[in-house]
Amino acid sequence: MILILTPNSDPQGAEYQQLVGFLDQLPNIQYRMHVEQGVLQRLTEVYLIGDTAALSLDYMKSLPCVERVVRVSEEYRVLGRHKDDTRTSEFEYNGVTFSQDHLHIFAGLCAVDTPEHVERMMQALQAHGQVCTRMGAYKPRTSPYSFQGHGKNCLPYVFELAGKYGIKVIAMEITHESHVEEIRAALHATGNPTGVMLQIGTRNTQNFELLKIVGRQQEFPVLIKRGFGITLDESLNAAEYLASEGNRKVVFGLRGMKTNMGDPHRNFVDFAHVPVVKRLTRMPVCIDPSHSVGTRAAGPDGILDIMQVVAQGVVAGANMILVDFHPAPSKALVDGPQALTLAELPHFLEDVALARETYLQRVALAKQYVKG
Repeated sequence: MILILTPNSDPQGAEYQQLVGFLDQLPNIQYRMHVEQGVLQRLTEVYLIGDTAALSLDYMKSLPCVERVVRVSEEYRVLGRHKDDTRTSEFEYNGVTFSQDHLHIFAGLCAVDTPEHVERMMQALQAHGQVCTRMGAYKPRTSPYSFQGHGKNCLPYVFELAGKYGIKVIAMEITHESHVEEIRAALHATGNPTGVMLQIGTRNTQNFELLKIVGRQQEFPVLIKRGFGITLDESLNAAEYLASEGNRKVVFGLRGMKTNMGDPHRNFVDFAHVPVVKRLTRMPVCIDPSHSVGTRAAGPDGILDIMQVVAQGVVAGANMILVDFHPAPSKALVDGPQALTLAELPHFLEDVALARETYLQRVALAKQYVKG
């Protein structure tokens, strides 16, 4: 059960303390307070865990400070979409709004290699009206001999160039808790010219201690990718780890499933799960076509497989696209063969716009027939 308190409820106030006193007396029930400080108001939710079935909704609504009560109907307590649950899926970060109704493109370098390539990438994004990108500083690799990323050494120039070219949010994978502090320190040292969305890669989806640590900080939103060898339910529970520790600014990423049934693609494309994740949870959903397909192969119609699966995900309602671009793919230190070129950026953006328009038309059509 979730108690949604009236906005700006004062933790030191008499009514708030009266509520806490009542909750402390509930047998076999624990509770956790979650506070979200917005620009104009502070929102507080109380999560009751335990034997809540006998608690009356009407009675709980009558408690001091309580505005609404939600009976948890799904396993994903914090991020789940529950019956009669009208809580928003929306959150804002550094001037960019993320929700199940928006769409943002994070085109950029899978791995940062040189300042020149970073600048050319961001310059191209600015020229085409984009304010988000991906930049890999920390790269977990299958082989210990592969390039592992420049780490904290590249952060200052990545952040400074982002500020120069108006990039507001950078998706950046982390693999250790120390990376969070390195990112925070580099942002501070450069004057906070941009924002960072921490990315939990598929290899760390079940690194529960890392998830807890990342979840406890609320400064940075988090993109968590589906684990490549586990079920969708297990991956959604991994996202719940983040939210249960306090950070509800979570985007769920579909990046393909590791199986040879997806051959010749790198992974089996799972973008049919976009509407499933949106139905089960309130998280925005990201698709990662580059790591799903893994090549620059094209069909007889001349359309790249990567662009085909992007269209499939966007038409299904995706809210974010994480895609590899590179000014010189042949010189890329990671995943060059799957990277799109800067010359292909305008084509890619126009193709995404077509798919998005199709999705919006399909939503309008569905509403028309439901009303009928």
